[in-house]
Amino acid sequence: FEWLDWLPTFGGALMRNFIYSESVNDRLFSLLAFMHIGVPLLVLLLMWIHVQRVPRANTNPARPVMAGLLLTMLALALAKPVVSHGGAADLGVAADSLEFDWFYLTLFPLLYAWPLAHVWALLAAATALLVALPWLPPRFRRGRVEAFQVVVRPGSTRLAVRQGETLLEAGLREGIALAYECRNGGCGVCRFTIVQGSVDHGAYQPSALPDAMRARGEALLCCATPLSDLEVELGSPAPVAIREYEGRVDSIERLSGEVMRLMVSLPDGRRIGFTAGQYVNIVLDDGQRRAFSFANPPHDNARIELHVRLIPGGRFTTHVFSGMKAGDSLVFEGPIGAFSLHESERPILFVAGATGFAPIKSIVEDAFQRGIRRPMCLYWGVRRPGDLYMLELAENWQRQHPNFKVVPVLSHPEPEDGWSGRTGMVHAAMLEDFPDLKGYEVYVCGSMKMVETAIPAFLTQGLAEDVCFSDAFFPAAVRR
Repeated sequence: FEWLDWLPTFGGALMRNFIYSESVNDRLFSLLAFMHIGVPLLVLLLMWIHVQRVPRANTNPARPVMAGLLLTMLALALAKPVVSHGGAADLGVAADSLEFDWFYLTLFPLLYAWPLAHVWALLAAATALLVALPWLPPRFRRGRVEAFQVVVRPGSTRLAVRQGETLLEAGLREGIALAYECRNGGCGVCRFTIVQGSVDHGAYQPSALPDAMRARGEALLCCATPLSDLEVELGSPAPVAIREYEGRVDSIERLSGEVMRLMVSLPDGRRIGFTAGQYVNIVLDDGQRRAFSFANPPHDNARIELHVRLIPGGRFTTHVFSGMKAGDSLVFEGPIGAFSLHESERPILFVAGATGFAPIKSIVEDAFQRGIRRPMCLYWGVRRPGDLYMLELAENWQRQHPNFKVVPVLSHPEPEDGWSGRTGMVHAAMLEDFPDLKGYEVYVCGSMKMVETAIPAFLTQGLAEDVCFSDAFFPAAVRR
């Protein structure tokens, strides 16, 4: 406290708490308890928020560092074990000698040996060094490859991937349009095939990359880091550079209590060409991005239709519901993604959760426009009847097109809803009607949790892996 009192801000006020014995009371110790427990807990909360916002964040140091620290702690514990002297503090007795713990309290002896201003200068210099470390020149790495060369097929796009960088990170850094969603190895949207070379597959969820797929040479862009130069096959048209646009919000319409429809146009009547099922990234002021699928079909692209679901605490969605108005500008980039209808003769099963209906709407309306006659059945899962924000439109499709059927499914209906239709998990409802999925083509769009649950169940029921397509999204601060 003498050290802190040296600062002009305090000017000796802190030491007054220790001049008189009656000042050292429960209130003081409550304050100290908060400083030693409350402040670290607050820092821990901030660290947790930071980790949640950083894709593939590393929360542990390198293993050599961990092992070295453990050995150091063991050596210190053996050489100088901590002992408790016990006994209550007596403010009437002055201590004539103090033993300092050099490991935890390194600065304390300096408070007696140096002027207090010098100790502050040392602490400021050490802090400045730690802050500057990320910007200092990298250490010399003898014999290590600085970048791997990756050829992306189809096409001949070339990509330089830095040491320890994932293929997705490198592609986005170079402005290449790649299909991805979760960025954490959970959705499987960014699967690709390794034609030549080897990768470290990284940490991913087995449902996103089953062993059979990995054995065929498949991997995930968001997790895989190169171990050599690579040639990869994306299984979709050659990637193109992502373009940024500034549009205008023409109208905002509330479709339900938690869903808004935005209609966005470009200046001078310009239009964006896209494939049904793709999405755009809304670019926020600080560069953060929120992904929303095209809800309009490609042939009706005079304006872009987006379905925005309110997420509690969501930065962009909250603005849409509380502050956005017609005429506002909206910066976005796209089109992005490879979730689109594939050419085949198989019957189609769509599984949508909540606003996962948006890309399905684009795909279905595009299929009607192109005259596709394949049987199509949509299972749309929500919590309550009010969440079926465009059910009337889907029912009109069913009446007008003999090859289309819609099945709404509620997961949490209440008695007052008077619901007599299907209930439970939407993928389970589909499996009740189609227990054998051999010969079908399935498109799943919804939350990460729904996709993770549904796809393994579909594969178990006979669905072939190469005809199961998914578009998973995160709510609020992480994705969409």
